Amino acid sequence: MKIVPLLGRILFALIFLMSGMNHITGAGADYAAAAGVPAPGFLVPFAGLLALLGALSILLGYKVKYGAWLIVIFLVPVTLALHNFWTVKDPMQQQMQMAMFMKNVAILGGALLLAYFGAGPYSIDNRKA
Repeated sequence: MKIVPLLGRILFALIFLMSGMNHITGAGADYAAAAGVPAPGFLVPFAGLLALLGALSILLGYKVKYGAWLIVIFLVPVTLALHNFWTVKDPMQQQMQMAMFMKNVAILGGALLLAYFGAGPYSIDNRKA
């Protein structure tokens, strides 16, 4: 069962590795601008960097508590600014945005658990000297 935290970290990090790489290149800046995010040309790549650094930290098991906080710092404003389903008038779009919002809330819960409990046994943080 010692492998379960490692598998969880790998699966958790995947979404942020992929989205982080996309955001660093500026993908999504138009969407962020349309949602009213200020300076999307800077903030989207910056958010991507946070996500990527957090994901690598969690994946490798190195300074996982800090990496998890980077994910929290990424998720909170992104979730509130880009998935504010309560402002959407179209019922189909509202459902989609609510699903994205709740997905992010669930992932936020996982990040907070990592921030509290750390990496687990198979990690750089817990290697034997």
